[in-house]
Amino acid sequence: MRIAFFINTPAHVHLYKNVIKSLELSGHQAIILARNYGDTVNLLDEMGFEYFVYADVPDSKYGKILSLPFNVLTAYSFLRKKKPDLLVGMGVYSAYTSQLLRKKCIIFNDSEPTPFQFMLFKPFVDVVLTPSSFTIDLGPKHVKFNSFKEIAYLHKNYFEPDVKIYDFLGISQDEDYVLLRFNAFDAVHDFGINGFSVDQKRLLVNELSKHARVFISSEIKLPDDFNKYLLKIPKSRIHDILYYAKLVVADTQTITTESAVLGTPVVRFNSFVGKKDMGNFIELENKYHLIFSFSDPEKSIAKAVELIQEPDLKNKWKEKRDRLLADKIDATKFLASFIGNYPESLNKIRERQKYSKREGSAIILQGDLL
Repeated sequence: MRIAFFINTPAHVHLYKNVIKSLELSGHQAIILARNYGDTVNLLDEMGFEYFVYADVPDSKYGKILSLPFNVLTAYSFLRKKKPDLLVGMGVYSAYTSQLLRKKCIIFNDSEPTPFQFMLFKPFVDVVLTPSSFTIDLGPKHVKFNSFKEIAYLHKNYFEPDVKIYDFLGISQDEDYVLLRFNAFDAVHDFGINGFSVDQKRLLVNELSKHARVFISSEIKLPDDFNKYLLKIPKSRIHDILYYAKLVVADTQTITTESAVLGTPVVRFNSFVGKKDMGNFIELENKYHLIFSFSDPEKSIAKAVELIQEPDLKNKWKEKRDRLLADKIDATKFLASFIGNYPESLNKIRERQKYSKREGSAIILQGDLL
């Protein structure tokens, strides 16, 4: 099959990179359409993928909404010549483009706080894949599988940490460090959501610097006094940073799950928490005790200061991480099998529904099944 992948963010690059490689080894052809957002294009270049840029990202949220039809038409014009058999993505771009092409579309999503987006694309897709922790039932098109998207690239089968990251950081291997990750909150689904203020970021740096080296990764420009803490490494090395960090403090989403999957403690603060939070964070905190989520910035800062002083912290978290990975399936193998064998894969799953738990009309898979 010729399969078109819509890759809109750096997290999508990581999610699909091993899936695409697996599909290509099986004889399928992958066609990559990239949105020029953040480090998406840079990561694709670093990893040697060929791609077509179908969208740039305007500065404002309203600009993104207004540019949507033009981006879809650009993707359609490109793919009409490539003649894909199937489209794969994570939102409205692939859904609408599939309608113009009259082709099947598979969507992956793990973010429940975007019900408006679901309403926009669900009628136009054939399958919505989500983690089993997903708290919303999206109906008969919805298939839940027992994993997280971050496991697709951070499972031990695919990710091997490189201790040379300490050389990039300019510190010794016996020196503790903390990564602070700050979000831009510029996505459409981030309306009304906020994270640490500048003063709170300063407080985090000042307090944690008393106990460990501090490094900052930020999607937005920070005042000049933060410059000496900013990470200066290739973007593709961020997971090495997360793996060896003693602690991660973030007001963003994906890096929270990535850190947990890698066995690194995470303190997470933003205004998603306690209102419309995602099922993966609820599960990671309540079942696996890998993260701490707060809607109060002062409490999150206090927890971070408490954790960084705890001895043997990383070994405790590695045990928790091993339990998590033992419970979950290999997301890359599942996605590659499901996509590469579609629609037979979906038919097979539906035939086996009677052996799976049901929640409403969504299908909840037990094991990998494929």
